[in-house]
Amino acid sequence: MRIRAALTETPGGPFVLQDVDLEAPRPDEVLVRITAAGLCHTDLGMQATWPRRRTPMVFGHEGAGVVEAVGVQVGGLAPGDHVCLTFDSCGSCAQCAAGQPAYCHSQHALNTSGRRGDGSTGLSRDGAPVYGRFFGQSSFATYALAHERNTVKVPADLAAVLAAPLGCGVQTGAGTVFNRLRPEPGSALVVIGAGGVGLSALMAAVVAGCDPVIVVEPVASRRALAVELGAKAALDPNGADDLVSAVRDLTGGGAHHIVDSTSRSEVLRQAVAALRPRGDLALVGIGDTISLDVMALLTQGIRLHGVIEGDAEPARFIPELVGLHQRGRFPLDRLVTTFPFEKIGDAVAGMRDGTAIKPVLTFD
Repeated sequence: MRIRAALTETPGGPFVLQDVDLEAPRPDEVLVRITAAGLCHTDLGMQATWPRRRTPMVFGHEGAGVVEAVGVQVGGLAPGDHVCLTFDSCGSCAQCAAGQPAYCHSQHALNTSGRRGDGSTGLSRDGAPVYGRFFGQSSFATYALAHERNTVKVPADLAAVLAAPLGCGVQTGAGTVFNRLRPEPGSALVVIGAGGVGLSALMAAVVAGCDPVIVVEPVASRRALAVELGAKAALDPNGADDLVSAVRDLTGGGAHHIVDSTSRSEVLRQAVAALRPRGDLALVGIGDTISLDVMALLTQGIRLHGVIEGDAEPARFIPELVGLHQRGRFPLDRLVTTFPFEKIGDAVAGMRDGTAIKPVLTFD
């Protein structure tokens, strides 16, 4: 079938909308008509470094839409189901069997190889392959092929623009708090970076009863929103005051938990100093190499956590987040700014300049 997709033709190149062809679903696949797709920093980071040999490429990994068709081996979904698309996993390795599909042994092959296991992609243009299968979906397109394991049913009355971010950014932030840190009520939690992931962590910390919850963020409008969402304080890291001292004062001796979405060495060194003994520092942002004082970690018993996708088992966790939102306890709608699919360039600009916390593309 002919679909419309945002192609990246060269590493770091822009998104360009073009017509491409998409195969019918194979026996284990699901065809989804995309009605909304979140834009995530992962899309931009991978776009910038994607190998030339695997272009043109279709990114997008926070899709939401309606099931159009299912393969004969798919038993839990049917045409007409409203769904959220998330990361893919094999379902059979030791990590998947332990309920930790984010750490699937086939993580790279299924999510960031640009193709199926047999080398195909399901996408083509003028008979030539177009790479895709990004997080098992490539949802910057009007239709996407996914698998049952990375397709989660959501209520039909849940707006697609809210369902879409649940697939990655929201479950990463919220899951880091709920699934990995599991803070006790009354514990002090700090979030560094008030983007979609950070503010999702903030909302989860509020639900968990953390007190105080503090946000560190350079953009004033995001600091203001953080306070509206329940933060006791929102600190400017570029201000004149000593950030570490401010956090320690506000938390009565240091944070129990810190969630960092920056992965910057200088920020993480401050984070370690702002923790109380045996505190937790969770790293959720894409980064490269960081430098930390080992003796500071040892003498204070600091615990470092690397967290992917919030340790989430999407089939269980996404419906839990939907339930929290529907009960008014997780105001996800406060984070979303919508853009027509044709304005994907504007969505990218909004994410980069900080004016859009969670850009979500909409499809007519």
